[in-house]
Amino acid sequence: MLAVMTNPPRLSRRSFLAGAIAGAAALAAPGCGAPSDPERYSQADIDALALQRERERARSGHGPWGVQRYRGYRGLAELPWFELDPQGRLRCVADDLPPAIDIHCHLGMSLLLAPEIDLQARSERVHHMLDCDAGKPGCELDLDVYINANFTEADLWALRRDAVAQLLWGSRAAATQTIPNLLDEMDATGVGEALILPIAFGLPFGDDLSERWRTAIATAGAAERLMAGASVHPRDPARIEKLEHQVAAGARALKLHPTMQRFYPDDPEVMDIYEACGRLGLPVVFHAGRAGIEPEATHRYALPRHIEGALSSFPQVDFVLGHAGARDAAEALALALRYDNAWLGIHGQGVTTLGEMLEATGGERMLFGTDWPFYHLAATLAKVLIVTQERPDARAALLRDNAERLLGLTA
Repeated sequence: MLAVMTNPPRLSRRSFLAGAIAGAAALAAPGCGAPSDPERYSQADIDALALQRERERARSGHGPWGVQRYRGYRGLAELPWFELDPQGRLRCVADDLPPAIDIHCHLGMSLLLAPEIDLQARSERVHHMLDCDAGKPGCELDLDVYINANFTEADLWALRRDAVAQLLWGSRAAATQTIPNLLDEMDATGVGEALILPIAFGLPFGDDLSERWRTAIATAGAAERLMAGASVHPRDPARIEKLEHQVAAGARALKLHPTMQRFYPDDPEVMDIYEACGRLGLPVVFHAGRAGIEPEATHRYALPRHIEGALSSFPQVDFVLGHAGARDAAEALALALRYDNAWLGIHGQGVTTLGEMLEATGGERMLFGTDWPFYHLAATLAKVLIVTQERPDARAALLRDNAERLLGLTA
């Protein structure tokens, strides 16, 4: 996701532009240094992330499903559930799947000084933010590792440059991440509905994705398939009023991103948000865990253990741990086993880890999510189909049934 400064002081546009450029330059540089708050984030946490990477590389291809490596997203056509159409586009051809509910999607972002994107436009192809089909052949796509491990340093630098473009002059890739293009990809992969999750970054202007995306969905006549989410910044004095307004306008879930919004989920200052969600019957979708590609200085906020205070204090609120804790998946799984209001959004996890989660939970409270447009929808769908080959009940639960319960879509 984007990495930007939050709650900057009120500056002139010229001063703020200078600050934004400086912040963007910092964003593109790798983080370093010892933790500044060791009680919250320690050297042991840093070491655990490095160890996770090593273990993941070592066990890739040695799990129950063997080697699962393909050339790009298009290479998934080697699996029995996919094929390439005459235009070379990937399609799911399985005819026995329920229409999936994707609980983790976004649209193209334009913030701050970037020109607004035409979200009603259609393009020849989607340029995913981490685009495994950018060249021919595509990148090597290993389904047995956390998905970000498939991308090179050059890919990640390009992602950071695009994040800057989304702030300042506009992103060509983001301009393809539109409603018609998302619906086309959903149709091609058997996804029935998607939850669209904005993020409130706390910028002084150009930071109204919740309103823009909800309006764009309505304008497209796509509300039956695209469910608008809400987002507020934890340090916005008007956060509760804004949340209530978004829910009244139809928002189905609240997106909070500790990494990008720079807050700890168990901080006392955000408890009123959870209380409001309980009153409004609104689930909370967190970015949870360290993905490993965000600025290192933000890693401290994402650790799943910082979510436990919310889980224990608000048992009436459902909390989704996005990415199932990312590279901190073991800690996220432990929370899901301990708390009935903890759900796992499974995007990003490799098939061996996903299978372990399925075995531990029986498929309860596991949710299909793709993080589109960062990745092709099929990247996550393929993993679900692999690990549920012998579990049709779990397949239905992961792809649809659990999301229906979470979002109140059942009759």
